[in-house]
Amino acid sequence: MKYLYQLKKVKLIFLIPLFIIITANRGLAQLIYQPYSYQFYQKLDAAEYSPATSLHTSLKPYLIADSGAVRQMYDSLMMSNVDNTGKSWIHKVLFSGHLAEVRNKNYTFSIDYLPDLQAGREFEGKQTTYLNTRGYQISATIGSNFFFYTSGYENQGKFANYEANYISKTDMIPGEAYDRSFLGYNDWSYATTLMGYKPTKAVTIVLGEDKTFIGDGYRSVLLSDYAANYPLLRLTADLGPNVQYMAMWAYMEDPSAVQFNSFTNNRRKWGAFHYIDWNINKRASIGFFNALIAEEANDQGKLHGFDVNYIDPLYFSSSLGPSGSGTIPDHTLVGFNGKYKIFNKTTIYGQLLFDQSLSPVNNSGGKAWQLGFKGSDLFKVKSLNYLFEYNTAAPYTYANRNPIVNYTELDEPLGDPLGANFKELLGIVNYSIGRFDLQGEIDYAKTGLNIGNINYGQDITLADNINLPAVTTGTTGQGLATTIKYAEGTVAYLLNPKYNFRLEVGALLRQETNSETSLKTAMITIGLRSSFRDLYHDF
Repeated sequence: MKYLYQLKKVKLIFLIPLFIIITANRGLAQLIYQPYSYQFYQKLDAAEYSPATSLHTSLKPYLIADSGAVRQMYDSLMMSNVDNTGKSWIHKVLFSGHLAEVRNKNYTFSIDYLPDLQAGREFEGKQTTYLNTRGYQISATIGSNFFFYTSGYENQGKFANYEANYISKTDMIPGEAYDRSFLGYNDWSYATTLMGYKPTKAVTIVLGEDKTFIGDGYRSVLLSDYAANYPLLRLTADLGPNVQYMAMWAYMEDPSAVQFNSFTNNRRKWGAFHYIDWNINKRASIGFFNALIAEEANDQGKLHGFDVNYIDPLYFSSSLGPSGSGTIPDHTLVGFNGKYKIFNKTTIYGQLLFDQSLSPVNNSGGKAWQLGFKGSDLFKVKSLNYLFEYNTAAPYTYANRNPIVNYTELDEPLGDPLGANFKELLGIVNYSIGRFDLQGEIDYAKTGLNIGNINYGQDITLADNINLPAVTTGTTGQGLATTIKYAEGTVAYLLNPKYNFRLEVGALLRQETNSETSLKTAMITIGLRSSFRDLYHDF
């Protein structure tokens, strides 16, 4: 029954006709929904992080308008203005167009087939890995203030040793969906569906099933796109020329929570998120973040009850004090995001998060933070982009004594993939020349795993007040000291930018060591790939 969660997505489609009727006769700048993937978004950095612009860059995915400051670069990357006159249908589908497309002044429509076919060899385990994905992508606009987007993927695959271990432990394909293992291979499917409406020039409303990323780096300790999709309602408003406000309500699941006798599917929880981004000037910005996670019902099946804070358009008053200590055990977190453009096309950025749950270490909340710098056109080489970043989270951060309100979706972190109790340093370099795209990543992390059933604070799905060590100082890395080294490189040749259709060759090295075990991974892959989405393997 746990797979019934996928039926939520189907219900969203029935709301489409209502949106079409409401929005058909209104008109503003056209909305283009661009699914978030770091590999594509970093190509916009030269425009986004120039001191000549003052864009709100930390809230993703973007809705790119006709008059947006990145529109020219976006159109160039997507070959939006290419002339396909006289070209065959096969040529357009493979190199410069959509599978089907209609475009006029009243509406636009496009559909793409998204293959993601990959074969690989994992040398340590002497096994063949593969990915067999068949997907679709449909995008539409009506008038100029309504958009609709959906994509879906049916997948089978076999993974490298460390990912297979993760899947076995969590029953999740990382960041995607439940694993329905069958006859020795992994099987899973999921979809994204969104409808957006812009009632005024300053306000955008989005409803659907998707993810949200807050930050200017590769990871986020506030809200990342690592976990699987979830139903959401997101309101974004420009409060003058320099302030952007976001409120989002999400409906999430916890497969590990205590089940009711009469309820055989996953337990549910609500998430409410606020983010205010203030561009102080064209170089500096600061963002204020707030999140609240609340169970739908307690372990006895009693409904949580309504709290006006959940629909309060401003910061929750409950976030000013510790969470989980009252009669309604909500979980609140607050944080900050900031950036400063120190040079043209070079930016430093950072985040700071305070978990309001009472920590078992010192009766105060856990903390996480990030510091990094990124830039484009390194050494004046066009399209040579880079990022270097440090992330850390103290033990038990994001966890709660009431486990269902931990900071996860389907038991996967809403922050960094490593959960908590870790330190991580990573670097990414990307270079595009013509249709070739080259990317390399190095990641070095230290974390503290549990020893037996003793909870040292890395697994944020566990209650943070039981099975604790006899003595704990809260030192990051406590427990079974574990080192993770990761390196990956890819070389891709872009066939069609409309849906990121490409030939790609990759190599990956990973080593995870501690006093009890050493797991090594070395593999190469080759594939015919497509779609704009983040598929994380670097954990």
